[in-house]
Amino acid sequence: MRHFTRSFAAVALVSLALPAGASPFTDAETQLRGAYGAYRAALFLSNQGKAPETMAALEKFNVAWDGLATNWGTTPPPQYAEDAGLTLTFQTVDGLIESATAQAAAGDLPAAHTTLEAVRDEVGALHARNGLIGFSDRMNAYHAAMEEVLATDYAALGEGAPGQLRADAALLDYLATQIVANPAPESAAPDYAPLIAGFAASVEAYMAAAEAGDVAAALVARDGLKVPYSKLFAKFG
Repeated sequence: MRHFTRSFAAVALVSLALPAGASPFTDAETQLRGAYGAYRAALFLSNQGKAPETMAALEKFNVAWDGLATNWGTTPPPQYAEDAGLTLTFQTVDGLIESATAQAAAGDLPAAHTTLEAVRDEVGALHARNGLIGFSDRMNAYHAAMEEVLATDYAALGEGAPGQLRADAALLDYLATQIVANPAPESAAPDYAPLIAGFAASVEAYMAAAEAGDVAAALVARDGLKVPYSKLFAKFG
């Protein structure tokens, strides 16, 4: 059986629900989530091949990220006060933004998208180092597992295909359940409920086919995983 990377499984984690009360802790996470929203837009738009929109989103992300670096530079928020890697995280993401911007400006949006993929790893590692997990971290854990499922050639597994399908579907179901059970901070938005429902339904369909041992039906259901996830990620992930 394959082993998926689950960065949040290795440490004792504090779940980030971002309650309404202002504090240095929650203010910092709200700022980070705001910057991450601009990042998600750039990642999504670059994958859609929309050059002007990608450039605009990258600029917005760059401004937001620079704001974080400035605000946290002299006095980091309490959750990152002892993080020796914080400065390197800012520098690394700065470099990724610069590279992605140059690639997008040159018209190479696929390269820009690939470069931007690394940003989520940096932000995820920042949280993991400091024992934190939020909605985006859960979305990213699901994404990593989903990408492996999408790349698997089940037909080549022969008689082992049903068992592998069940194992993979069980993992996706677990990760999806964590997402549904821990809503995004913006879950009161009117478009959140239909997007989370569509995402959950796609995983349920895949799980049902896998549990039935129906490889053909599971492959059809697998083809339906990415779009609901992408829609949820683009808006709230």
